[in-house]
Amino acid sequence: MSNIVVIAEVRGGQLKRPSLEAVTAAQQLAAATGGKVTAIACGAGLDAACAELGKAAHKVVAIDGPAFANYSGDAYARAIADQVKAAGASAVLMAHTAMGKDLMPRVSALLDTAIVTDATGVSFAGGAFTAQKPIFAGKALMTAKALKAPFCATLRPNNFAAATSGGSGEVAKVAPPAGDLLSVVKEIVASAGGKTPLQEAKVVVSGGRGLREPAAFKMIEDLAAAFGPGVAAVGASRAVVDAGWRPHSEQVGQTGKVVSPPLYFAIGISGAIQHIAGMRTARTIVAINKDADAPIFKIADYGIVGDAFEIVPALTKAIAEVVKHK
Repeated sequence: MSNIVVIAEVRGGQLKRPSLEAVTAAQQLAAATGGKVTAIACGAGLDAACAELGKAAHKVVAIDGPAFANYSGDAYARAIADQVKAAGASAVLMAHTAMGKDLMPRVSALLDTAIVTDATGVSFAGGAFTAQKPIFAGKALMTAKALKAPFCATLRPNNFAAATSGGSGEVAKVAPPAGDLLSVVKEIVASAGGKTPLQEAKVVVSGGRGLREPAAFKMIEDLAAAFGPGVAAVGASRAVVDAGWRPHSEQVGQTGKVVSPPLYFAIGISGAIQHIAGMRTARTIVAINKDADAPIFKIADYGIVGDAFEIVPALTKAIAEVVKHK
C-alpha cells in the first residue's frame, strides 16, 4: 500500500482551489497503488479548510498554531516534513502556485529526495511513479521517473478537476513542532484584493501591443468581468508590461506566469515564443488579431482575424447575455 500526501494551501483560512485539484491527482495515484490520500494543512484557524479537504481525502492532518498564522517557508516545511514521514508517504503532491514553488522544494530537501515541478500529469505503473511536464518553452513533453521515495511533484493548476468527494471526513489536529522556529512571519501587507488570481482563473483574457494604448485595456477588463465574479482574470504580454501599461503580476509568459486555464483569450498578441510558453497548455485558446499571419493562430483553437476594437465589445456583450440567463 502506498499512501499519497497532498500539501494543501490555505490562505486567510480559505482553501485554495488548486489544492483540491492536487487531491484529484492523488486519488488517481492512490487508486493505482492501492493506497489512501492524506491531506496536510498548515496554518491557523483551519477548521473550514480541513472540513472541505475531508470531503475528498481519506484523512486530513491539521498543523494548527498561532505562530503559523502567516506563511513562513522554513517553519511550514519543517512541520510538514515531519507529518509526511509519519504518514509513510510514497508520493507527495502540491499545487504549483507561488506557495508551492517555495514550500515544496524545502519539503523535498528535508525528505532527502528529488522533485518534479510544474507537472501536468502524474502516474504510477510498473512499480514506479512518473510525472509529465512541458520543457523547451512547451515544445516538448518530458516524462520523469522517480528513483527514490518519496516521489515529490508540484502540479500546474487547472490540469485536474477539483475533488469534491471520496473522503472520510477524518481530521486529526497536531501541534506545531517544539523548539525555536528559524523564522516567523509577523505581518503580511497584501496588495489590493478582490481580483481572481491569474493562475487560478478558469478564464484568462490577455492583451498585447495590438491594443495600441494602455486605456484600451478597459476593454480587456470588461470582457473578463462579463464572465461573472471570480471566473476570469486579466493577463498581459511582456511587451505591454515592459511598456508600463500593466503590472508584472499580470504578465503571462516564460518570464511571467505560466497559466493553463480551460479558456484563454489572446487579444492583440502576436504570439512570441516566450508568451506561448506561458499559455500553450490552456485547454481552449481564442486568438483575435488583425494580422492573419500572426504566430498565435498556429496554436489557437479558434482564431478571429479582425479589429479587436470591434470584435471584443460585441463578444463582451454576447457573453454577458449568456451569463445573465445561465
